[in-house]
Amino acid sequence: MKKTLLIAALLLTSVLTFAQSKDEKAVAEAVEKLRTAILAANEADLTKLTSPSLTYGHSNGLMEDQKEFIRALTSGDSKFTSIELSEQTISISGDVAMVRHKLMGGTHNKGKDPGEVRLGVFTVWQKTKGNWQLLGRQAFRLL
Repeated sequence: MKKTLLIAALLLTSVLTFAQSKDEKAVAEAVEKLRTAILAANEADLTKLTSPSLTYGHSNGLMEDQKEFIRALTSGDSKFTSIELSEQTISISGDVAMVRHKLMGGTHNKGKDPGEVRLGVFTVWQKTKGNWQLLGRQAFRLL
């Protein structure tokens, strides 16, 4: 009887871990797609990957909604020439995922000289109709 309970508990744990890993993988893929869409300033992909309720916070305190975020990227007002993410962690609770990572990148925003950014980033993703969409983002400068 004890062996049966132990085996059942191990199987249940394995199933729960697999389900979580599947969602974590899907969120990581969404993060990568967003990174690529930001670099390409691809309006269709940016729209698909972000929630209409998006709140996007920059390290300088600027806050944007979905339309402002996409407009800034597609107009060149905000332009990334490179983005590298590291030390990423993903935590999932139901249909919400919280992602933290470091972002190192090159920028060439309209009217400014090329620059570099070193940021800590916290994002919140929500699973909507089977797809993960960015709901919130806040960045801060790394020392």
